Amino acid sequence: MFNLNSISSTVVSSRSIAQNHLLRFLHGMGPVFILVVHIGCLIIFWERLGLYAIIWAIVLYLVRMLGITAIYHRLITHNSYKAPKIVWWIGSIVAASSGQMGPSWWKAHHKDHHRNVDTLHDPHSPLTYRNKLHGFWHSQMGWLLSERFHPSTLPADIEADPVLRLIDRLHIVPPIVLAWLSWQIGGLEWLGAFCLSTTLLFHGVATVNSIAHLVGPQPFLTQDGSRNNPWVAIITLGEGWHNLHHSFEYSARQGFTLRGNKVVTLPDPTYCFIRFLEYLGLAHRLRIPSKQALLAKARH
Repeated sequence: MFNLNSISSTVVSSRSIAQNHLLRFLHGMGPVFILVVHIGCLIIFWERLGLYAIIWAIVLYLVRMLGITAIYHRLITHNSYKAPKIVWWIGSIVAASSGQMGPSWWKAHHKDHHRNVDTLHDPHSPLTYRNKLHGFWHSQMGWLLSERFHPSTLPADIEADPVLRLIDRLHIVPPIVLAWLSWQIGGLEWLGAFCLSTTLLFHGVATVNSIAHLVGPQPFLTQDGSRNNPWVAIITLGEGWHNLHHSFEYSARQGFTLRGNKVVTLPDPTYCFIRFLEYLGLAHRLRIPSKQALLAKARH
């Protein structure tokens, strides 16, 4: 049995994460959990989901997607806005309940993507393979089994927060608790709804890695394959406007495009949620590029 103090104080020093066996083991529980919930989806073939179980699956999808997009991505990774630490902590628990790792791993991994986007060092680019099908598979799910799954270092700011560090090390606990809660509420039927919701959520987020680097327009000038894809934006609550994101990583609103010499806003539910947090006094100093900055990055 692990010592909680040891787990929470696991520090990434100058040594490579490859040498930190405990950290690799704890992070390695993520792919195992994702595989288990994929298999768990078989439940729905013999335990039909009723209306309430379907609603449960939808609610879990939407709430946890916001945890990833608004908290993990736009707040913790890119500092698109400021928020009290309680928002960081609760939001990280919600995001971790999706089975998609903890805040330290998530930020480190995503920063690796931005530093090395669409190169051989990108953890999940679909464009580094000649075979497009192979590239799609790698960016959608295959990277979980790659050595690049483990980032080389963890972010110092997240590691300095003992609560976020503990959430990162115990990232497997929130999804297991949520699975248990689903079982307690509605038995096998609701457990099947949890597995289905978690699997769809995983692949929804992964489409930003895959489809949003393969299909869609590129209104903004970047040195990579990032694209704006409306279908990805729908299932990820606004993250599919990926070309804008790679042009302005810091932007709290990703729903922008260009038509001629005009800036056009696009649906961005995650930004609406952040504005709601602002209304509640839980978010401030939202960072959004000016119209001049957007036009200056026009591809044509």
